[in-house]
Amino acid sequence: MIAAMSNVRADTGAMSEAAKGHLAMLLFSALIAGSFSLGSMAANEIAPAALNIVRFFIAASVIGTAAWVTGRFTRAALAAPWRYLLMGGLFAIYFVLMFEGLKTAPPVSSAAVFTLTPAMSALFGWLLLRQILTPRMALALTIGAAGALWVIFRADLAALLAFRIGTGEKIFFIGCVAHAFYTPLVRLLNRGEPALVFSFGMMVAGFMILLAWGWRDLLATDWRALPPIVWITIAYTSLAASSMTFVLLQFATLRLPSSKVMAYTYLTPSWVALWEIALGHGAPRPLVLVGVVLSILALVMLLRDD
Repeated sequence: MIAAMSNVRADTGAMSEAAKGHLAMLLFSALIAGSFSLGSMAANEIAPAALNIVRFFIAASVIGTAAWVTGRFTRAALAAPWRYLLMGGLFAIYFVLMFEGLKTAPPVSSAAVFTLTPAMSALFGWLLLRQILTPRMALALTIGAAGALWVIFRADLAALLAFRIGTGEKIFFIGCVAHAFYTPLVRLLNRGEPALVFSFGMMVAGFMILLAWGWRDLLATDWRALPPIVWITIAYTSLAASSMTFVLLQFATLRLPSSKVMAYTYLTPSWVALWEIALGHGAPRPLVLVGVVLSILALVMLLRDD
């Protein structure tokens, strides 16, 4: 895994910088989807803060080791440590609220909430970086949001018109706002640090914040009594859905506009639906899949060059 993360640049040497960013985000979307399905199975077995303290520690250890082995650490990376605290805090909020939301929200519905982040990221990208949103990109984000809402309301027109949103979806939406703000912030605050080093600083800061806030949950957890699915989820989210995806997100954000980086979240409901089928949980009903198709259409529109 360390070799895979450290050799992202070497393996894609013949590609343009933008193409490397797209490839990184395609892998990101595939890996992140698994955390929704596995997370929903473990969310009611352990406090979200306790789970994320452990996963941040493991992920920081893996990324830190990779950065050390590849000689990426420099004294300059230690400048302005408040940057890491800000970004680590945002991601800590996102992950804790994700697992809190998954206690009641279905995985595909939660993934649909996640697809609202491109629109929010585009807004933050304009506010922080003055990144321009073209008319076609605005249309694509609108289509993607419509698809997300269709899935969130489970293809129930009456629920949509009444705007009855589940508690889990509401909780996770707040986390997604933090995630959307994080994306353009990476480009704004990065001072040339490699993706591995920047991710490590953020992960260490996130771990410290989570530990200060959730140490009681950590001590109160009976770790020996936890079911296997919790350990599987911790392992997957620490290695695949944290260590690798954080590096991939940092890598892509430095090469693509924020709106295009987050466009790949539109693939998440599709990946989650496949995860649910693979885990034996069945597929969403056909009407719900209409929203997934709209999300894919939004992705295609956002990735086309103007």
